[in-house]
Amino acid sequence: MSGRAGARGSRRDLLRRLRRRPLGLAGLIGAGLFVLIAVVGPWLSPFDPLALRPDTLQPPGAPYWFGTDNLGRDIFVRVVYGSRITLMLIALVSVIVLPVGLLVGTVSGYFGGLLDIAPMRVTDLFLALPRLVLALAIASALGPSIQNVIIAIAVTSWPPYARLARAETLTTRKSDYVLAAKMQGASHLRIIWSHIVPLCLPSIVVRLTLDMAGIVLIAAGLGFLGMGAQPPSPEWGAMVSTGRDYILDQFWVASMPGAAIFVVSLGFNLLGDGLRDVFDPKATGHKA
Repeated sequence: MSGRAGARGSRRDLLRRLRRRPLGLAGLIGAGLFVLIAVVGPWLSPFDPLALRPDTLQPPGAPYWFGTDNLGRDIFVRVVYGSRITLMLIALVSVIVLPVGLLVGTVSGYFGGLLDIAPMRVTDLFLALPRLVLALAIASALGPSIQNVIIAIAVTSWPPYARLARAETLTTRKSDYVLAAKMQGASHLRIIWSHIVPLCLPSIVVRLTLDMAGIVLIAAGLGFLGMGAQPPSPEWGAMVSTGRDYILDQFWVASMPGAAIFVVSLGFNLLGDGLRDVFDPKATGHKA
């Protein structure tokens, strides 16, 4: 009971410190709205996102709040359904890169030697290549689909987490409580899982939140180039690609999904900045 109460108190303290940072709070609200829309929005949408109508290229207004595209499809409904695709992509990439980055980084930093040199050279190789170009190459090799986009982004996203986890591990592996755990006979696995990983998580979570904006942009870029979800799926990048042919006369076809990409990316960036200030002991001590 006391552990749960302590966890609740820690969460309340985290929210209290985040409320003192208006931009971080705005990012939290924006990210929360994005998740809410992705989860419940499709159930409340008045139209089918794939339904074709004779009202082609209608400007924004009732009943088409974001207008319609060249096939008469409601852009607002397609943006709402596209948020679910984006949320699924962010969640799956995060589930892949977080454990992989933590595993590689903590093992490399804790054991050192060959177990440090070999993974870090592979990490350096990935970091030396432009992320979008590498993701595009992998997606092109695997073929256009949302599953292959997830694989491509995950393969190119784990190295920064490994580097960050390794740096945190190097600063803690010789600390007194880790040495005490070794003297008590704790295994290497238990020390890494119970003592080192919890100290790496705050920095990793902040990095992951900031990277969510990059995930959205890379996914939209791959979708724009035809490597992501294929038509008629309402993926934001593909919608922008379709609307570029009408950008001068019917700007809303491309600008509405583009605005969704911008707002969601900005929300995650602001949230990541706010969390970085909250988890930074110097910043927290100065502003508290």
